Amino acid sequence: MAIQWFPGHMNKARNEIKEIMPQMDVIIEVLDARIPYSSENPMVGQLRGDKPVIKIMNKADLADPELTKQWMEYFERESGVKALALGHDKANEVQRINALCKKLAPHKVGQDKQLKAMIMGIPNVGKSTLINTLAGRIVAKTGNEPAVTKAQQRIKLEDGIMLYDTPGMLWPKVENENSGYRLAATGAIRDTAINYEEVASYTAEYLLGAYPELLKARYKLDELPDCDWTFIEMAGRKRGCVKGGNQVDTHKMSEILINELRDAVIGQITMETPEMRESEEEMVAELRAQAEVKKAAREDEKRQRRARARKNRR
Repeated sequence: MAIQWFPGHMNKARNEIKEIMPQMDVIIEVLDARIPYSSENPMVGQLRGDKPVIKIMNKADLADPELTKQWMEYFERESGVKALALGHDKANEVQRINALCKKLAPHKVGQDKQLKAMIMGIPNVGKSTLINTLAGRIVAKTGNEPAVTKAQQRIKLEDGIMLYDTPGMLWPKVENENSGYRLAATGAIRDTAINYEEVASYTAEYLLGAYPELLKARYKLDELPDCDWTFIEMAGRKRGCVKGGNQVDTHKMSEILINELRDAVIGQITMETPEMRESEEEMVAELRAQAEVKKAAREDEKRQRRARARKNRR
C-alpha cells in the first residue's frame, strides 16, 4: 500500500527540527508498541546523528507483551539507545524518563545547567498525552486522530529539563508497502486517506497466521479459513453485516475489524517482529537499487535523445 500523506506543516516541522537539532542533548522518540518498526520515522535517525535516544514503546498495554520485550532488547543493541515500554498508566514512569535523560547526558546535570530534550514521533502515537504526563499539566492538545499537533513548543519540566515538542511527522514516502498497511491499520494515517477493505484484507492475513486463536474467540468461529477475504466474509455473517441479496457487507466488516484491532478488543496484538524488520529492510534496499537502475536508464535515454536531436539540427 503506497502511502504519501505529508501535509505542509510536516515539511515545515522537518526543516525546523533540522535547524535546532544541534542544540539538543537527548532525543525521545515515541513509537507505537504494536508497530515498533513501522512507527519508527527514518528521518529521526537521519536528523539526530549520534545523539542519544530514548525509544518509548507507547501503547504497550495494547501490544503483545512478549514481542514488546523482544523489541526493547533489539533496540538496545544499538549504542546510545535506551528503550522503555509505557501503557495507559504513565504517571509512575515520569521519573524513569527524566532519569534516563540525565543518564544519557550527564554533562548537562547539575546546578544552573539545563538539559534539552526533543520529543518526536509519528502522528497518533500518543506523544501529546505523554507530554502532558511529563509536564504534570495540560500543555499539548490531544485527540484520537493523527496530526493534532501543528507547531513546536517548549515545556519546562522538573529536574532542569527543557522539553521541545514537535508535530507528529510521517516521512514523504513510505517505501515499504507492509509498513503502509500497518500504519493505516493502527490509525497513524487519516482514515480518509486509506481504503478500509485493502487494509482489512492485509490485517486479516497477518492475524490468521500470527493470532488465530484470538480471531476464533473474538468472532466466534470454530475453524478459520486460509484466505483473508473468506475470513472477512465469515466474520461479517457472524456479525450480521449482510445487505440485499444476502451479500456480506465487506466494507462494514472491514471497518469493524480495523476498529477492534485499534481498540485491542481482539486482544494484545503486535503486527511486526524484529525478524520482519530485517527482511523488509533488505527488500526496501533492493527496491531502491532497482529504482536507481531504472532512473539511470531513463537519464541515459534522455541524453541519447538530446544528442540525436542536436545531430539532426546540424
